[in-house]
Amino acid sequence: MKTGVLCSRDAGFVFSRIFAAMKQYLFTSPRLGFRQWLPEDTLPFAAINADPVAMEFFPMLMTEEETRNMIARMQQHFDQYGYGLYAVDLLETGQFIGFVGFNHPQFEAWFTPCVEIGWRLAPAVWNNGYATEAAIRCFEYAFEELGLKDVYAFTTISNKKSERIMQKAGMQHAGFFDHPKLAADHPFAPHTLYRITTPTSK
Repeated sequence: MKTGVLCSRDAGFVFSRIFAAMKQYLFTSPRLGFRQWLPEDTLPFAAINADPVAMEFFPMLMTEEETRNMIARMQQHFDQYGYGLYAVDLLETGQFIGFVGFNHPQFEAWFTPCVEIGWRLAPAVWNNGYATEAAIRCFEYAFEELGLKDVYAFTTISNKKSERIMQKAGMQHAGFFDHPKLAADHPFAPHTLYRITTPTSK
């Protein structure tokens, strides 16, 4: 027989849904919410940046202080451009899972200046299609709301998982380059480049 008392599991689910609804999302996809960064994101994001699995294709892990500095730079990017690398939550629970969004690369290459899309999600939520879903929704937002004409993505050529996300999100291969911020003999220096354009500019 049902009663008016919620069990702890049900109560937690209800309250997490209420918490998610209280957050101010700039836009959403079916399962994800995209927003500005909050102070409470620092520790879970630092955990992602210190995870060897999440950071497998980056030159080094990041400390908590480095994570705080990164968040500050992302906030400055939002202030300058009005968009950036969005903090991403699962809408069902309100759980922060990482970032997906836009950035202006701070290096010179044959395709810069440009806008790139990037993502970094907690390994615990991998293999659920979240990164692809997020990228597709970000492209819609970029072209329909921000008025961007094209968006690039790049990763070291050994990062096939990330490259597969680019492909599934509708991006087209645009070439290769050596990342100028890495030594020429660094194993991660060779990069693959992808691009997507707004439908009206094709």
